[in-house]
Amino acid sequence: MNADPKDTHAVYERQATEYDKRRSKALFEARWLARFTACLKPGEHVLDLGCGTGDPIARWFMAEGFDVTGVDFSKAMLAIARDRWPDGDWRHADMREFDLGHTFDGIIAWNSFFHLTAEEQSGCIARMARHLRSGGMLMLTVGPRAGEISGTVGTEPVYHASLSPAEYALCLEENGLRMTGFLAEDPETNSHTVLMARKT
Repeated sequence: MNADPKDTHAVYERQATEYDKRRSKALFEARWLARFTACLKPGEHVLDLGCGTGDPIARWFMAEGFDVTGVDFSKAMLAIARDRWPDGDWRHADMREFDLGHTFDGIIAWNSFFHLTAEEQSGCIARMARHLRSGGMLMLTVGPRAGEISGTVGTEPVYHASLSPAEYALCLEENGLRMTGFLAEDPETNSHTVLMARKT
């Protein structure tokens, strides 16, 4: 039985401290983060969508000299990020509804986007596209194939979903984005499936 997507927010609120304790800070994501930022310049503005506690993804971007805005729907997760970086730009919003009023040079949604249902993911891609400048970069972790599964946050099950690679490519194209990379279950990133795209 799959976890219920309606429970995701409550799970993160309950599990914020436990999640942060268990979350790897070893930066196994570094190779993909470097590939993503190779198309950007230090000082440019990156949106970390579903930023959680800010560690390690937002921390990496800040250390590399990028201007980072972190958005998350969990107040408990954001409280940890704000405690670590009181001067950071941490905003409480849901990625299904966010409207920040300006565009970014890059948007990353690592281990967050895949908590949305397939329908919500399509809507979120359109919203992300509107928040990207022309030539801006997008990177998401998704599933290797279409379907729904359950993952774990802290000690609780949590919902995951994915479109197929072809469906992602079509949805991106419909929103003015072109897929530039897709690697299913990359063994160098703890078997994460990574998608990259550029806004045309």
